[in-house]
Amino acid sequence: MQQASDQGTKRGLRIIVAGGDGFCGWPTALHLSKQGHEVTIIDSLVRRDIDDELGSNSVTPILPLEQRVAAWKEISGSSIDVRIGDLGDYDFLRAVVTEVQPEAFVHFAEQRSAPYSMIDREHAIYTQRTNVEGTLNVLWAIRDCAPECHLVKLGTMGEYGQPNIDIEEGFIEIEHRGRKDRLPFPKQPGSFYHLSKVHDSDNIMFACKIWNIAATDLNQGIVYGLHTNETRMDPRLVNRFDYDAVYGTALNRFLIQAAVGHPLTVYGEGSQTRAYLNIEDTVRCIELACTNPAAPGEFRVFNQFTESFSVEELAVKVVSAAAQLGIDARIDHLENPRVEKYHHYFNAVNTRLIDLGLEPHLLTESVLVEILESARSHTDRVKNELILPGVTWRK
Repeated sequence: MQQASDQGTKRGLRIIVAGGDGFCGWPTALHLSKQGHEVTIIDSLVRRDIDDELGSNSVTPILPLEQRVAAWKEISGSSIDVRIGDLGDYDFLRAVVTEVQPEAFVHFAEQRSAPYSMIDREHAIYTQRTNVEGTLNVLWAIRDCAPECHLVKLGTMGEYGQPNIDIEEGFIEIEHRGRKDRLPFPKQPGSFYHLSKVHDSDNIMFACKIWNIAATDLNQGIVYGLHTNETRMDPRLVNRFDYDAVYGTALNRFLIQAAVGHPLTVYGEGSQTRAYLNIEDTVRCIELACTNPAAPGEFRVFNQFTESFSVEELAVKVVSAAAQLGIDARIDHLENPRVEKYHHYFNAVNTRLIDLGLEPHLLTESVLVEILESARSHTDRVKNELILPGVTWRK
């Protein structure tokens, strides 16, 4: 399998990146294209519509997708094909998969915000319908049109919840009443969004068993950062940078809050611990999964993160980095809109991507300063009324 993987790397793989206009999908598409792969983006552009719905925006001004791709062609000489459509439209998806005959299908195309899924009944249903039905359509399209295609699916570390035992990579060896088995790791998701990811994992595992599909489920930690080697090549390639309390992730929100002089919004006691990774590691993890595919019928799980921190630790790091730029940042503890544990045990295994060659970009002060400088250059785009949380888990 490794020999075939090396040959695939040399000639380049045909790869579909679903959700290729998004925060993780766009830099991933660029990175794969730069490595010589034939990349096709599928995207419905719904994330831009959600900006309009929420009255929000990316701190960094991002071009329309067609212009982004044209800029990439101009700068790199490499083409990225674009197909505008929704994974919920099976006829559309089937046609694209039949034509492209992908060797890897990278699936980012889901509603990815936990707070968005908790706004109300309609948003919870929208999230689960979009994510679960979209993934099922992908599985059927691979089965019917490209059965040798390797599915690389973005899951989330949030599927596991906060168990009081070590978190293994997808599966756990257990002994019960004198019998042993290797079973999927117990899931304790923390939102309707995270629940949709659990349903995805179960559906993919089942499809691998009955249809011999090859799939890698990447349980990704919280992604921070902005730049990758490719997005740094030209301002027109810049990635989106969310700061609002619905789509902004903790560290990125803290950095933008520091840039605009807003207190850092730590929810509750701040001892909640999560797994994190730099966007530069996200794109590399996807590449490693694509070029080292699962075997036919194999459902494998990688925990995709590099470090873990409590929310309070992140805030303290941002305060220190802000001081390097003469910014006097401070921390405010807000009533937690979520339902989650404090002072909990957290120890997750993340060796499989490291074994494949991932060299982590760690969260250093210089990394924080670089992101903070980028945020500070666009503070005029920040809408302060979107910073504080407005969505609560309880009624």
